[in-house]
Amino acid sequence: MFLAWNEIKKNKLRFFLIIGVLMLVAYLVFFLSGLATGLANLNREAVDKWNATAIVLAEESDKSLPQSFISTDELDNIEAKDKAILGQISAIATNGDSKQNVSIFGIDKEEFLMPEVSEGEEFSDENEVVASDNLKEEGFKIGDELELSSTDETLMIVGFTESSRCNGAPVLYGELATFHKLKFGEAAEANEDQINGIVVSDDSLAAINTSNDELQITEIENFIDSLPGYTEQSLTLNFMIYFLFGISSVIVAIFLYVLTVQKISMFGVMKAQGISNGYLSVSVIVQTFLLAFIGVVVGFGLTILTGKFLPSAVPVAFDLTTMLIYGAVLVVVAILGAVFSVFTIVKIDPLKAIGG
Repeated sequence: MFLAWNEIKKNKLRFFLIIGVLMLVAYLVFFLSGLATGLANLNREAVDKWNATAIVLAEESDKSLPQSFISTDELDNIEAKDKAILGQISAIATNGDSKQNVSIFGIDKEEFLMPEVSEGEEFSDENEVVASDNLKEEGFKIGDELELSSTDETLMIVGFTESSRCNGAPVLYGELATFHKLKFGEAAEANEDQINGIVVSDDSLAAINTSNDELQITEIENFIDSLPGYTEQSLTLNFMIYFLFGISSVIVAIFLYVLTVQKISMFGVMKAQGISNGYLSVSVIVQTFLLAFIGVVVGFGLTILTGKFLPSAVPVAFDLTTMLIYGAVLVVVAILGAVFSVFTIVKIDPLKAIGG
């Protein structure tokens, strides 16, 4: 520890460059992790609010909610502790000043899918909706009458709920009758038993059963993974983060190896004085830990600071646990990169190193 820290203080510029590179890598990793979390939230926020175990869809729908069509009568064919009906339709809503893609959920407000209202009041009549408060940033407010692209019907915002988005679109919650009017128009009454799915909650997935072979019980995480583009988007960003871990290890390995080669004669003298390979190796590992730790901490601080100044339109959400895990991984891979230098130190012959 003493040797490692003294060398860092003696060669400030050289080690500052290494810290700078590690800081930039950490900053990019943390920012990408925040972007991955933010983009994931855009797709799954509304589903996470359900706190559900599974969703029951038509077998032929291939786990797609909009492509699933079932009857409310299927509630009697499903065994689960809690059950909630769900109809879903997408549209473009405008209040006259702003336009926004929205996802409209038709629900029974007495069931567990009803979100907590953070402002205003619950819907109590047809064509009244509780909206995700993300819409407030786009200029929507309580009392707005919304015209929709897919129908002549208009909706009125009577309340807001905390951020709730599905497939990137803010969610509007309304009565099932509202969904039927938007979906079927004049044929709404003839299709009043039609829904897209039934959301269920129980102690475990195994406790949920259906007697209808034409229905498919899909675990919630599997349903989320099946959302359009969700898995591909997550995998892309995660692979970028994993590549950065590898790049970090290589960068540290190259820097430390070059530094070790430049100090071969010094290590030779130290070995000739009786200093063991173990002591020198530990010194390099400790030195790498200090450099990586400082770089990661500075990168962490810069990421949090950057997040304070980002506009709300940027979908970034920093998860502290994930960032701490990634920070620890960066320190570990940096230490692994120092192994090459350790091997070089062990192989140094004191006589050859000092010109004997």
